[in-house]
Amino acid sequence: MTGGTEQTSVLITNARVLDVEGAAYLEDRNLLIVDDTIAEIGGHEVGALRDSDVIDAGGRTVLPGLIDAHVHVTASTADLSTLGEWSPSYVAARASHILRDMLHRGFTTVRDVGGADHGLADAVHEGYFPGPRLLFGGKAISQTGGHGDMRPMDRVVTDAHPCRATISVVCDGADEMRKAAREQLRTGAHHVKLMLSGGVASPTDRVDSTQLSLEEIRAVVEEAEAANRYVAGHAYTARAVNRALRCGVRSIEHGNLLDETSVELFSKHGAFYVPTLITYRALAEEGLRYGLPPGSHRKVSEVLDHGLHALELAHRGGIDIVFGTDLLGGMHPHQAREFDLRAEVQPALDVIRSATSVAARLVGLPGRIGEITPGAHADILMVEGDPLQDITVLSRPDKHLKLVLKAGRVMR
Repeated sequence: MTGGTEQTSVLITNARVLDVEGAAYLEDRNLLIVDDTIAEIGGHEVGALRDSDVIDAGGRTVLPGLIDAHVHVTASTADLSTLGEWSPSYVAARASHILRDMLHRGFTTVRDVGGADHGLADAVHEGYFPGPRLLFGGKAISQTGGHGDMRPMDRVVTDAHPCRATISVVCDGADEMRKAAREQLRTGAHHVKLMLSGGVASPTDRVDSTQLSLEEIRAVVEEAEAANRYVAGHAYTARAVNRALRCGVRSIEHGNLLDETSVELFSKHGAFYVPTLITYRALAEEGLRYGLPPGSHRKVSEVLDHGLHALELAHRGGIDIVFGTDLLGGMHPHQAREFDLRAEVQPALDVIRSATSVAARLVGLPGRIGEITPGAHADILMVEGDPLQDITVLSRPDKHLKLVLKAGRVMR
């Protein structure tokens, strides 16, 4: 756990460092890490401090810790309606295992877009739970009958108690939306999540629906911007995506049914696109096994086949694309397989950037995460192989990942 003041240092020697923005390897580098920060990078002139731990990379590839910008770490079941019935302490205990396993796959920062709160983030930061740096948004905001409303058709009563371990809160009208956004921001949320269209996991809405009025969306965008934060928006169709972008939503999650007009708006507004391809593959194959209701499982096919086409449009349009997975329940172990799916469309370097430097810009931490440079957090991976030539170096961490440092500490 954190708390000591004694300085620690690590020297990594003989490393082949991937400069993700420079698109080049820096050969035979030494990296000096002091406490949680990269202090120096260079040749053999960079040496150890007194009592430094020394790690010989042996010429292996060293790259920045990975960032997954769309996770739900409390979603230990694919039946999201049941989370609110579970004890929050039980949900947190199961989340701790999900977080640990993400870290062991090389993800040193994750952005939770519905479910995680300041308590989980603090527990990870203070060392009670091993896990990635957790950037949380609190509860996502949904309209009645929207993607965050998990009631079946025959249930009328809602229980909005803040201690329920749900991933979302339901409200209607600009004033309620403002208050809900302020509640998340009050707890230190890094962003606010809006449900802007129907979705797969929700029981009563259509995937092709649009949700929230323009006034409601703008109210939340205003609140987030006033707090120097931003809005992430769940949206599938071009109509839902385009409404959000025009209202100032900074990142679009999923977007499987976007079109060329959407790509133009991404560029115009400087927004980020976060596809989550692996979740649809996993839901189709294993969703029922891990609790996805049959009605939700039938919706998967509506979006599954369109994801790669949307990614191709976005890549061809040159917009900022960020790595995200959105896995639920027992499907979390498929997290790294997202690299394989992205590589069907994008060059390996662009896929790696989406999980490092581009993701860092989305979450407002460029220069601190997603790159190996002096002054950055010492989030560092060592792998066997060349990920620029073979993306399975990252999609198969069980085989290729040899070392994980998060904030200067060896985690695997």
